Amino acid sequence: MIKRAFLKLAGTTAVAAVLATGALAQEVTLRMHQFLPAQANVPKNVLVPWAERVMEASGGRIEIQHFPSMQLGGTPPQLIDQAIDGVADIVWTVAGYTPGRFPRAEVFELPFTMTDAGDMSAAYWELAEEQMMDQDFADFKVLGVWVHGPGVIHSADPIESPEDLNGVKLRAPTRVTTKLFGNLGATTVGMPVPAIPESLSKGVVDGAVIPWEVVGALKVAELVENHTEFEGNAIYTTSFIFAMNRDAYEALPDDLKAVIDDNSGLEFSRMAGAQMQSDDGPSREAALDAGNNVITISEEAAAPWRAAAEATTAEWIAEMNEKGIDAEALIARKDELLEKHNTQ
Repeated sequence: MIKRAFLKLAGTTAVAAVLATGALAQEVTLRMHQFLPAQANVPKNVLVPWAERVMEASGGRIEIQHFPSMQLGGTPPQLIDQAIDGVADIVWTVAGYTPGRFPRAEVFELPFTMTDAGDMSAAYWELAEEQMMDQDFADFKVLGVWVHGPGVIHSADPIESPEDLNGVKLRAPTRVTTKLFGNLGATTVGMPVPAIPESLSKGVVDGAVIPWEVVGALKVAELVENHTEFEGNAIYTTSFIFAMNRDAYEALPDDLKAVIDDNSGLEFSRMAGAQMQSDDGPSREAALDAGNNVITISEEAAAPWRAAAEATTAEWIAEMNEKGIDAEALIARKDELLEKHNTQ
């Protein structure tokens, strides 16, 4: 009788333990939303591998569903608000799709600053931790921030000097690049990346500034034949935000928060930027193989381009100072962090 009671008690305890373990082993489904097709380089080589690492590290308790090409609805400029409002749990977006909303992040888009996207992305993350998380990025959980490789001008007609941009309708991605290419003489047109192919084919724009890595996915080298790149520092780059709804993050148990955190942050940001720059090569080679014209502006020949760039930076500094942001200090700290990460 005593033995039977003991076995019954032991069985009850075991069931309770299983139920308790099941309650603790919370399972979560997160929706990841972004603007490029699934086969594009960033989803294929950065976002989906990140999601796979998180799912594996969670032991299957986190499921991440990927919605490419704005499949959850809305437009690319709405992505950041979708993360804030919970329309999506995780988004990847261009910071400049909402002009002026993330002013401190623009310091990484200033012209002729970037040479290595991985190093600059690491600097971006560190400066974001220091000065942006409680200000620019206060409304969401930041998983990563990074920049792409050297920006390139892709155009119907050859662009070899600033004079060649006069009257050219040129797609630009962000507020800073719009100002830069406007100062260089172009008629700038703002639009998200997915709109570029149709705009080129219909003559809405004569060219676009994007990195090589996305040229293949957008088939830009089939729509224009000329590509202008720069030796040394890039004429421009664009900053990205990989963000999570804060409530979705806070609702996770501590061990799953740790899974998210362990797969995010500085090293992930560095990897994402480096991966984007690495993915420039195949698209560039494909354009050359197709017989397209790749124009390389030497550092010496870039002098007139740099003059316009200096004016753009000066305008940006004045605008930031008007907003109460010490732009000179921000630039100085960015430069310190770039030097730090360039030596690693």
